This record gives sequence, structure tokens and C-alpha cells, in this order.
Amino acid sequence: MQRSPSKPAIIGLWATFARASPSFASIASVYSCDPNRPHRLEDTPTRGPVSRESHQGWVRADACNYPRNVTDTAPRPKKQEQLPASDQILEIAPGVLRTQLPISIPGLGHVNMYVLEDERGVAVVDPGLPDKNSYAMVKKRLQQVGVPLKNVHTVIVTHSHPDHFGGAYWLRADTGCDVVTHERFRVFWDPTEPDDVDLDDQIAVDELSNRPPVRRPWDPPPWGGPSMEVPWRRRARMAVARRIPRMLHLPQPTVRLKDAQTFRFARREWVAVHTPGHTADHLCLFDPEHGLMLCGDHVLPTITPHISGLMRARDPLKLFFDSLDKVASFGPQVTKALPAHGDVFTDLTGRAMDIKEHHVGRLQKLRDAAAAEGRPMTVMDMSTHLFSPRAQGGMADSETFAHLEHLRLTGEMVRTDRDGRYEYTLSD
Repeated sequence: MQRSPSKPAIIGLWATFARASPSFASIASVYSCDPNRPHRLEDTPTRGPVSRESHQGWVRADACNYPRNVTDTAPRPKKQEQLPASDQILEIAPGVLRTQLPISIPGLGHVNMYVLEDERGVAVVDPGLPDKNSYAMVKKRLQQVGVPLKNVHTVIVTHSHPDHFGGAYWLRADTGCDVVTHERFRVFWDPTEPDDVDLDDQIAVDELSNRPPVRRPWDPPPWGGPSMEVPWRRRARMAVARRIPRMLHLPQPTVRLKDAQTFRFARREWVAVHTPGHTADHLCLFDPEHGLMLCGDHVLPTITPHISGLMRARDPLKLFFDSLDKVASFGPQVTKALPAHGDVFTDLTGRAMDIKEHHVGRLQKLRDAAAAEGRPMTVMDMSTHLFSPRAQGGMADSETFAHLEHLRLTGEMVRTDRDGRYEYTLSD
């Protein structure tokens, strides 16, 4: 058996990318709260226009992706997705068990690894991070359940973020199990995987034709934000990061599901539900007989997933809205929603609509900001109207960009390119 990479080697590089580069936004799986820092990535109170580069009292700290000199240091109560992993094994439904794995990601305390039993053994869903400590915890949880490792016949990966696909390679190496993903599953550093551009959308293809096929964490953002001028130590770590594919041992799917395709495991026929938005390859699975929905990060009980403007889709926010409507349409058919973080909940439709309304509110804040300013505004300028000073940085810019592009593509805003930096104004 091959040795898994060390936690410092993998998580250290991953943390560097997540903090240093907005291009890592769609991979780092960073959400709307961070229990390790006293801040909330939430909407700020109404305030006057502010330029992030010159705002008195704090400065942008791109090296750590958070500004310095912020006075609000009061600790925030943790939400359920941020709580440490529990050792408790919960039976959600007959043959469906929820276990939790600890993860080292800002804003999250655990990932739910579901274990689903059948006559062949077990299938597991989202087996944690790709480091040896996380994989050891996967084996420990299986031992707690009373399942020998050799009985794992299937791994389901809901989407291409490391806290979800990390253990899949090692489980397949040890057991020969199938690795099941959506057909578009890819991770950004693997250029052999198919691109996630919608080839049926000729406009999208034309707009993306001049972009490189795979974005790297150190590439500048398309909206013209600050370039990645980083200290030599981080440059050295990024050089090492070019070896990430060999270090991470990325899983190769053996089964790629199309939307609405059925797949049998755990004595159930599951229906694949493609839900792009958080990632282009996000997969939910619905059990119509028992009313269960494995919903990954698409719909979480108390926080909202990051919507990256760096997805290679033309309008990531519209994709997310459509996917929220899609799962909401299942309505009363879903009796239990099984998220990748936090507790199982029952009102999937209500929660999906709450998340959508949250983003609709952000769109209105951008309209109001543009009207109040009456001048062209950059992504960084607009971001200050959506996110608190503590939240400013690449992740906030990326999500702001996704919202601005949605307004542009719906005809509500106009985008101009001024010396390589995008600026937005309201349409006439």
C-alpha cells in the first residue's frame, strides 16, 4: 500500500492557496463563517462608499486574505457546521448512518461521512480530506460502525473539493471500490479532466476561448484585482505545489453519473441530481422510496456555500439559482436532507429558498450601491458593500464578481474594461 501524504504537506499548501489566491475560491471550500477567526463573512450594515485600498483603519492584507487592524474582535457563536466532529454515530434511516470526520478548513469543523449498508457491504459518502490523519479517522469510523475496511464497495463524492474527495483514492487503493461522481467531476489542478464549459452555449464558448484551459492559484483574477506578488517563502511553497497531483493522489472516478440517472446502493435506487453552482460538478442523490436527499454542500442548514466567480460557467449565480429551484421542486418528497456539514434537516424546499433569497438581497445591495455612487465601480469597490471588513479579500471578490456578472448578463449592469480592470455601472 502506498503511503498517504502528510497533513503538513497537503493542508499547509492548501491553506496557503485558500488565503493567498482568489483563484482558489472554487476549490478551497471556504464558507460564510470562520470559527478560527473572530469574524463573520456576512453582510455589513449600510454604510457610505469606501475604497478598500484607502479605507482608514484597516488595509487589505492579500498575504493572508484578511485585512488588518479591524476593531471588531468579539467572538462569534459557532454554527452547527462549525462544531468539532462528534464521535457519535447516528442512524438517519434504516441502514443509513451519519459519522463525522474532523477537518482543518476555515469556517468548518467537520464533514459528514455517511455510511450506507447493504448486502454487499457499505457505501460511504464524502470520505474527508486527503491526508493520512483524515484517512485514519475514516478507518476508525468504519471500525466504530463495525464494518471491516474490505467491505467498502463504493465511494460517492458529491463534488470536487478536497474535504469531500480526499479519502476516495485511498479507499479505492485499499479495497478496489468504485468511485462515483457526477460526469463533470474534475479538480482544477488536473488538466486531464474534461472542462466544465457548457458546450451547448456558444456565447460561453466564444467568451472563454481565449482563457487558459486550467486556472492556477497564482493566476490573476479576470476582473483585474491585485496581482499575486507574494513573499519568497510563499513563492517557494507554490513551486512545491506544482507537484500536488502526485502528492494528493487524485481519485479517478469509475462511475460518472448523468443528471437523472439511477444508481443502486444501500438497497435503494438513487436518482442523480446535478446541482451546479457551488462547483460545476456538484451532485446530489435522491432516494424517492424513503424520501432521502444526499445534498452535499448545495444546501446546508445554517450557512451558505461559496459561489465562485471563477467557475468556467458564464453565470455561476444563475446556475446556483436554477439548482436551488431544482431541489426545491422535490418538495414534500424529501423527508430528510442529509448535508455534508451540520445536522440533518427536514424542510429542504424552505432552506433552499432562504438561501436564494439571501443572494437576491445581495443583488439588490449591488444595485443600490451603484445607484448611490453614480460612477463606475470595480469588483473590489463593490465587495465592500456586501462583506464586512474582516471578510475582504479574494474570496469576497470572487463571490462579488459572480453577482455582478449575473446583473450584467441580465442586462441590469454594464461592464467596461479600464486598463485591465473591470468596472460596473447601472444600465440606462
